[in-house]
Amino acid sequence: MRTTSRGLFAALVGGVMLFAVGCGQESTKPSETKATVSKDAPAPAAQTPAEKPVEAQPAAAVGAEANTPSKSENTGKMSVEKTPYGKLPSGEAVDQFVINNGKGLKVTIITYGATITSVEFPDKNGKSANITVGLDSLDDYLKSPPYFGATIGRYGNRIAKGKFTLEGKEYKLATNNNENHLHGGVKGFDKVVWKAESFEKAGEVGVKFSYVSADGEEGYPGKLESTVTYSITAANELKMEYSATTDKTTVANLTNHAYWNLAGKGTILDQVVSINADGYLPVDAGLIPLGEVKAVKDTPMDFTKPMTIGSRIAKVEGGYDHCYVLNQKTPKELSPVATVYDPASGRFMEVLSTEPAVQLYTSNFLDGTFSGNGQKYEKYAALCLETQHYPDSPNQPKFPSTVLKPGETYHHLTIHKFSTK
Repeated sequence: MRTTSRGLFAALVGGVMLFAVGCGQESTKPSETKATVSKDAPAPAAQTPAEKPVEAQPAAAVGAEANTPSKSENTGKMSVEKTPYGKLPSGEAVDQFVINNGKGLKVTIITYGATITSVEFPDKNGKSANITVGLDSLDDYLKSPPYFGATIGRYGNRIAKGKFTLEGKEYKLATNNNENHLHGGVKGFDKVVWKAESFEKAGEVGVKFSYVSADGEEGYPGKLESTVTYSITAANELKMEYSATTDKTTVANLTNHAYWNLAGKGTILDQVVSINADGYLPVDAGLIPLGEVKAVKDTPMDFTKPMTIGSRIAKVEGGYDHCYVLNQKTPKELSPVATVYDPASGRFMEVLSTEPAVQLYTSNFLDGTFSGNGQKYEKYAALCLETQHYPDSPNQPKFPSTVLKPGETYHHLTIHKFSTK
């Protein structure tokens, strides 16, 4: 099964269509039922597409140039602009950066949570739209939305019962997801103001964010000095590059929590996804991995062939909120992760990463509470693709290690490449 899936992926990369992926956000509260696959679930509702593989589309290989956006977007000049965005109740200022590659890709980021608030890219007709979930003001972000576009740390995803043992000592973390620890705790990296410095260089423009997490913050050991650089290139790539160092042995697992909808509105049920993964991690009722890797073959979890999100989501109890184990040939090597395609707009997104896993999340818990860009964000409004290490790795020695020691440097690179067809 693994040989077959890897072979298929290589063929798709070779000139047809990369695997599209779902994005894994974990909700701020776990599902009330076990997030496991039910083979006996009823057929998908009428509004979801039929269950069948989507035919491969042309010109989707990694490195393919995007179609030329409209002339109004294609200025050819890269830029970065900084403006005030607001102030926290404490009086601390928050800034906004807009980075533009002059070819239609424009990304907006604020220093609060090093949060991506907007990613604009033209459709196949040259009409631009924001293709990620964003809110309208700083006040909206202070109402604790479910991590829209935020930088996540110190540990993305969950740690069981909010504790782990390291070098013989038990550390207790904040439990902000029932009995578990989620996305760094009560005040994770998504709720702090990062220092920021913009830069421009040949073929690339962006902002480098930095934050120093004190020893003991949210229960973690060691002073962690972290940076994340968000940049865009002339090739319509959004690069996310993370690094961290510590003065005491600790754990680290940083990621970004962008919610994607390549149509810019509506649901993601008709969007086509593939994931370069033969296996995923089954979880318990609290969404903590059971410790085994299960094959996706012959289950609704299988995205080794391009499939619409809606084709089988009714067969997955609670919706997709699962960690996929990627078919990565060499650890820490930049490798294809997934693709997403919206047939209506023609927008296509490829994801590559150095991380061993990706969490697919289909915004199962959005309920219209939050709104932005002239719309309310309802269930299935977007999908997340969180490139990361496995959930609960500090408690599961069989999983790839997330331990970071003094003298070592944590590094993580993820690239999103946008095009149309």
